[in-house]
Amino acid sequence: MTISVLLADDQAMVRASLRVILEDHPAVTVVAEAADGREAVALARRLRPDVCLVDIRMPRLDGIGVTRALAGPGVPDPLRVVVVTTFDLDEYVYGALRGGAVGFVLKDAGPDLLVEAVRAAHAGDALISPAVTLRLLRHVTSCGVPAVSPPGQPLSERETEVVRAIARGRTNQEIAAELFISLSTVKGHVSAVLAKLGARNRAEIVAWAWESGLMAT
Repeated sequence: MTISVLLADDQAMVRASLRVILEDHPAVTVVAEAADGREAVALARRLRPDVCLVDIRMPRLDGIGVTRALAGPGVPDPLRVVVVTTFDLDEYVYGALRGGAVGFVLKDAGPDLLVEAVRAAHAGDALISPAVTLRLLRHVTSCGVPAVSPPGQPLSERETEVVRAIARGRTNQEIAAELFISLSTVKGHVSAVLAKLGARNRAEIVAWAWESGLMAT
């Protein structure tokens, strides 16, 4: 199955480089490019790509605005948005996460991680660079993010382990290997956590884990 991708970045050279990296893999096809945020939203809504790879800093509408427009709360049939970040943009990571992004990739993370992030998003998984999760933790602790409400039902011990693994950027397959359980069991736990937290996707599980202080225990 071919994964269709929309690239959104205001630098033509960056888009060209990303296209080469992605299309080097036969299962990935770039169906459109956008040079600014508003163009990205218009193209994404018209073409409905499998994954939108969005730069955080763009003219007319930044990556957070694009993410909210395509995947934010209240958006019917949201698209899967992977945000590209750089080390000097700590303040944007949390906003993009709460805006509905399902993955984060650093621009200097390398081609393999970029492709893996696209594949993970397409599969309903999430790939969040460990470096990004550390930055997220710094943001939450330094900005005093308000405490969140507890889940409607308490998480089981195994579900808590799964949540911690997700918040560290682990994929379902990695969680299965770490906890010595089957992939289908991991998926079952993730579904249960989503229901208990009232979360829409794995990225919101990550946000809850950091906000609630679970990662500090």
